[in-house]
Amino acid sequence: MPIRRDRYGLAVTTEFPATVEAIDRFTGEVLSHGRDAGLLLAAAEADPGCALLQAYAGALYLFLQTSEGMAKAAPFLERARALVRGASERERLMVAALDAWGSGAGDRALHLHRRIARDWPRDLLNLKLAQVHQLNRGDRAGMRELAEAALPHGWRVSYAWGLLAFALEQAGALDAAEDAGRRAVAMNPDDPWGQHAVAHVLEARGDPAAGLAFLGPLSGTWERCSSFMYTHNWWHTALFRLDMDEAAAALALFDGRVWGVRKTYVQDQVNAVSLLSRLELRGIDVGGRWSDVAAHVRPRIGDRQNGFLDLHYLYALARAGEEEAAASLLAGIEAFARSGPAPSRPVWGEVALPAARALAAHAGGRFAEAAATLGPLLPRLYLLGGSTAQQTWFHRLHHDARMRAAGESLARTGACA
Repeated sequence: MPIRRDRYGLAVTTEFPATVEAIDRFTGEVLSHGRDAGLLLAAAEADPGCALLQAYAGALYLFLQTSEGMAKAAPFLERARALVRGASERERLMVAALDAWGSGAGDRALHLHRRIARDWPRDLLNLKLAQVHQLNRGDRAGMRELAEAALPHGWRVSYAWGLLAFALEQAGALDAAEDAGRRAVAMNPDDPWGQHAVAHVLEARGDPAAGLAFLGPLSGTWERCSSFMYTHNWWHTALFRLDMDEAAAALALFDGRVWGVRKTYVQDQVNAVSLLSRLELRGIDVGGRWSDVAAHVRPRIGDRQNGFLDLHYLYALARAGEEEAAASLLAGIEAFARSGPAPSRPVWGEVALPAARALAAHAGGRFAEAAATLGPLLPRLYLLGGSTAQQTWFHRLHHDARMRAAGESLARTGACA
């Protein structure tokens, strides 16, 4: 079968130029967090003989991070496996990496993405996929290593700088991260991941005014984004509003920009749970909003895609008073910690499970229990996934639990005096 080249000069085994065009478009949509990545599915139907195309079609469903998504990805990954004999080495490795992700072997998937990054550093889509797995595992040093190694091969592409900026921020190199992120945006104002990295830096520095000044003029570019990037950059904007003591504005962003765009998508759900909780921690009455969020996370009770996601689902269910559903999810986490894949059991058993108990305690008003359980876990919670900004939610819950527990103790002491 003929070998053609994509926009980065990488081999694609296909007879059809339209297949390469579709892969180029898909790559651009994923790197820019566009909402048209799904157009690849039509190309996959038109060219059933291209292994890479079929594997990328499977990846579309793996991005959903749900059990249903994995099931929908399976036929595409099966077709890709059957075609790899005639594919190039990079394509074979990519098929194997996505197939590993689809079977729940994220560690193997990351290992394969690292091999591709080493030998084909111009493959920025591969770097993006690797970064997803690294973020889910808290591999911040590895994220920086891969992004820095790729930069000399993609330094003229804004997305390479954006990926580097986020990796640097996660690793704590704030000045270098800001420089890289601002360079990405200067090269391409429509690079939401680069924008997002700068927002992370400004939040880490505790400078919400600068964060709003930076994101505000760029917010119009988010209209073309997928719901995750649209809602997530508005989530960052809402956090800046909260830090400016503009809680009413943050609540309005929850209603108009963060929740309601795509309520079934897990990353939109995570944004909603975290922001709603942070509003409550500021003393804001959120009314019946928890019930709506809980109704949409309830289908995820049986998923064990990621411990970070499960903690958000659990908190939403518990805050909505869905005690039976919350208990079922907690039991599922406990069972997975005991009998899930062996490599993941320590993190699920030693971090995810006690953290879930702590969040259930906080949501249920058992603040002393929440503080005592969550505090020792804080240094290891990054292993469950989530960015530095997202991880601050756990620290704020712990601080709130400690303050409330101390207040309750003082109240009891005063009552006994």
